[in-house]
Amino acid sequence: MELFDCTLRDGGNVLGNGFPAELTTLMLHGLVDCGIRYIEYGNANGMGAGEEQGKTAPLTDAAYLALAKPLVDKARLGMFLGAGNATDERVEAAAANGLSFLRVGANAGDGDKARRAVELVKKYKLEACYSLMKAYVLSPDALADEAARLQDMGVDMVTIMDSAGTMMPDEVSCYVEKMVRRVDIPVGFHGHNNLGLSVSNAVAAFREGASIIDCGLMGMARSAGNLATEIAVAVFDRLGIRTADLNSLLRFIDEKLAPAMEKHGYKPPVVPLDLVFGLAGCHSSNTAALLEASKEFGVDVFRLTMSVSAENRKNPSKDLIREHAHKLAAGVLATCD
Repeated sequence: MELFDCTLRDGGNVLGNGFPAELTTLMLHGLVDCGIRYIEYGNANGMGAGEEQGKTAPLTDAAYLALAKPLVDKARLGMFLGAGNATDERVEAAAANGLSFLRVGANAGDGDKARRAVELVKKYKLEACYSLMKAYVLSPDALADEAARLQDMGVDMVTIMDSAGTMMPDEVSCYVEKMVRRVDIPVGFHGHNNLGLSVSNAVAAFREGASIIDCGLMGMARSAGNLATEIAVAVFDRLGIRTADLNSLLRFIDEKLAPAMEKHGYKPPVVPLDLVFGLAGCHSSNTAALLEASKEFGVDVFRLTMSVSAENRKNPSKDLIREHAHKLAAGVLATCD
């Protein structure tokens, strides 16, 4: 199972139509360094949206392509491409600059209108991903039928998009289950959090066979946001599925991204330490003791929390916390990431 991070595309909606160069570079490096494999970036509305719809981003498509070029061999980088904005020039530029994929997007039921876009992506030997936007406007059977037709067109990956954040977990299960039965290509799920169900829906999708789950750092995306990447990593860790280096991701958010986004008035829905408390089963009443011991012994508070909680989740004493901190500092205690 893979995470498909959309922060630098869908997340760009929190600032307008995309992120400026400094934030784009910061997040690209942060995602690559923690092991996220699929990264979608660029204009929040996709390639060509600035010229075709007047939805200009802080950078042009060409500037975004140039900015990410040093990282194209370290992850699968790609951009969104509205079906109506596909041209030879745009797709050729994506390929020439080393992108791995383009994700063609169209509303559910409009797959036939995307045929030329898919053909262009395949012509330039890029992975053809496809977004079935507003997937809920079709029945599960009708959407699965459309996915089968898209597979026949040459699509390599198809994603069910809950664009309004309206779907319930049982609905997600039904849509994914039927689609997985109909196609041989990977099926993904993209859930918005309007009903607070992005986590539950992602888990439901995974359990029915979805192998790609969309997410965004700190939940950044249009409207109520997407499943937060860091929460996705933590939840799938709990399920025994390692998708990225969680500790590195949390350090990146805590030390770099959250402070950078706070300047723009955006905060994570769950701060990293509270997320670790959930993962570890650690009560927040231990916060002060954990932070104090972390500072005293110079150890990572996230690792300390996991280590202490592995021994005692009910009522760890200050002495136990200090003992674990001392052992972590001495390098004699294995850690659970």
